[in-house]
Amino acid sequence: MKKKPKNLDLAMEYARSIVEGRKIACKEQIQCCQRFLDDLKNPDYEFNSKDAEFVIGIIEKTFVHDQGEKLDGSPLRGEPFLLEPWQKFIIYNLVGFYYKGTKIRRFKEAFIFIPRKNGKTRFAAALAWALGLLERRSGSKCYIVGAALEQSLQSFNFILFNLDELGERDNFRVLDNNQEHSISGNLGDGSIYIKALAANPDRQDSLNCNIAIADEIHAYKAPKQYNIIKEAMKAYTNKLMIGITTAGDDMTSFCYQRLQYCLKILNGTVKDEAYFIFIAKADQDENGDVDYTNPVEHEKANPNYGVTIRPEDIMNDALQAQNDPQQRKDFFSKSLNVYTAAMKAYFNIEEFRKSDRQYNWTIEQLARLPVEWYGGADLAKLHDLCATALYGTYGDVDIAITHAFFPIVAAHTKAEEDNIPLFGWQDDGWLTMTNSPVTDHQTVVKWFIDMRKKGFNIKQVGFDRKFGREFFLEMKRASFRIEDTPQLYHYKSEGFRHIEKKVKACKFYYLHSDAYEYCVQNVRAIEQVDDAVKYEKVLPTQRIDLFDASVFACMQMLKNLAKSGTAKKWLQGGE
Repeated sequence: MKKKPKNLDLAMEYARSIVEGRKIACKEQIQCCQRFLDDLKNPDYEFNSKDAEFVIGIIEKTFVHDQGEKLDGSPLRGEPFLLEPWQKFIIYNLVGFYYKGTKIRRFKEAFIFIPRKNGKTRFAAALAWALGLLERRSGSKCYIVGAALEQSLQSFNFILFNLDELGERDNFRVLDNNQEHSISGNLGDGSIYIKALAANPDRQDSLNCNIAIADEIHAYKAPKQYNIIKEAMKAYTNKLMIGITTAGDDMTSFCYQRLQYCLKILNGTVKDEAYFIFIAKADQDENGDVDYTNPVEHEKANPNYGVTIRPEDIMNDALQAQNDPQQRKDFFSKSLNVYTAAMKAYFNIEEFRKSDRQYNWTIEQLARLPVEWYGGADLAKLHDLCATALYGTYGDVDIAITHAFFPIVAAHTKAEEDNIPLFGWQDDGWLTMTNSPVTDHQTVVKWFIDMRKKGFNIKQVGFDRKFGREFFLEMKRASFRIEDTPQLYHYKSEGFRHIEKKVKACKFYYLHSDAYEYCVQNVRAIEQVDDAVKYEKVLPTQRIDLFDASVFACMQMLKNLAKSGTAKKWLQGGE
């Protein structure tokens, strides 16, 4: 009689208890577990417990804790490193699924998103060791990569500690000095090599590996730090790139963009069968708010709640965050795993998203509406990102249609250096990549002409002539009514405040544009004594051009309404 896999029931029960609501979990964990149960029925895959049991067994039989205490205060050092059900569930997913009739594993990449103090770094180290042994016959090479070397050394030193505890260190070649931190060994039927690295793309062009663990990717400054490690795996079929991280506070970062991509996979709006996703976080309402003093939300966010996360400690931290707003941001990101906007950012992007979700007009539908549209353009730097916008009101809903332009010559460099998802915007239709070192004025004029051909009644376009006299003249030649509008903050404040008011009233629609959201999140505003606003980008490497163009367009609409006989009625809420 075939022996039943020891840990399979635990992994299955974990998934079922969450899907059935018997175990507290966030929306994303429920989606992850449902995906697992659905995949078990998928005829394209075969499910095999052998490798998962090997990995779990290696970790639990060869690794012990190097520090810490149990909930009762007794020391953990030297105690067996026993995996929790959620960790076994992850392992079963990563190495359990194969394409039917092959030796090719399904998952090639993973995103593990959990708060601090849930044992993530040591779990990553144990995974690196066990997966390296699993793949030894292929000449396993594993990189543990942190944003800083100190981060990856935490995992590396945990492996070294366990080699010493096993009395096996002399059987491996260990280099642990200022030049290299690596473990290598010949295992008879294969070999293993594990190296700790800092994510420095300038020094990592010749890497080659089949397993990589990118730790704390919220601290990665650019996608290249992640992608160059991923590129190092192309020589292997059964490769595995694992990103493991906590939330941060930069909602334009590579990690945040990766999180959004993974959410789309779990929601079913994007299909990526080779990507495994495990997300543990507190649930947010439609405004992005969290009931952060509720122990249910604490448990949703922390898979080790009651194990390494002490309920009374996290509740105490929550009450401190309630009484001291300065503590709140860190509590959200580190303990509840919820991304927060940078402290200097003016807008709450979730308010924009909530408003935008109320409407679903397409470009074609908008073109047929009886709306007068007003244009705006931000062309201050034609060698960089520039933007156009149309702005109109239908009933009491304001609509901003924005478009970006970027010269392809500089696109790859800027996308990497400044972490701007230019090519994603191009794929989604929010950006035109111009085949020149600078964006030609005629390309921008053509966008307005094309929108007019689609049926948009463009009454007037506002533009600061000193930022592009050629554009100004080209628009006149194309029979657009264009008005010279200086970029003075007391003029722009009116458009800024109007958009802000419409967003808070859930009467603002921007066609679900990721590019527009990116720009909104980068706005830093300084309130003036007269209630006017000066705004700029939070960081020099960020962009706000699409938002700026929408403000310009909104200004034109407001100026024309002020001149019209219906202005008073409109301002009072009439149609």
